[in-house]
Amino acid sequence: MARDLKGCKVAVLATDGVEQVELTEPVKALRDSGADVSVVSPKSGQIQGFDHHDKKDQIPVDRTLDQVRPDEFEALLLPGGVINPDALRLEPKAIAFVKHFVTTGKPIAAICHGPWTLIDAGGVKGRKVTSWPSLQTDLRNAGAEWVDQEVVTDQGLVTSRNPQDIPAFNRKMIEEFSEGRHTRRAAE
Repeated sequence: MARDLKGCKVAVLATDGVEQVELTEPVKALRDSGADVSVVSPKSGQIQGFDHHDKKDQIPVDRTLDQVRPDEFEALLLPGGVINPDALRLEPKAIAFVKHFVTTGKPIAAICHGPWTLIDAGGVKGRKVTSWPSLQTDLRNAGAEWVDQEVVTDQGLVTSRNPQDIPAFNRKMIEEFSEGRHTRRAAE
């Protein structure tokens, strides 16, 4: 992948129960493209990664929500896992953090159960998205057009269904983050 994200600051919002591969693989792709990636969480230290229902590795947290401002970042990654986005939806600071990206039009990439958090931040109404199949009713009820596709892009929002979609998700995420960055710089 091209190194077209050199210095781009990307936040990865996650907590315990994150689907590990949906965090680690996109983070690797972002870093390989030159992005400056920070894992941001409501808690400090480490978060528990999962492989579906099984515990995997502890993932280091770079900064807590109390230590960051969303305007420090140019883009947002929301990995999935059932527990992770469900827990984030109960954190007002997490929702406010995500809402900043929604209202400012900064690019967001969300995979699997990740779009769940976008519902509470008002980020799916009128948007075409995909996700893990069990979220389709929630997303439709929030005003999204849900489709069953490997990767969907809608005005800077990139969504995918599951870990098998990660290669396509990563390509589109990097493309959208790069386009969003260049569009914002041209407007300044």
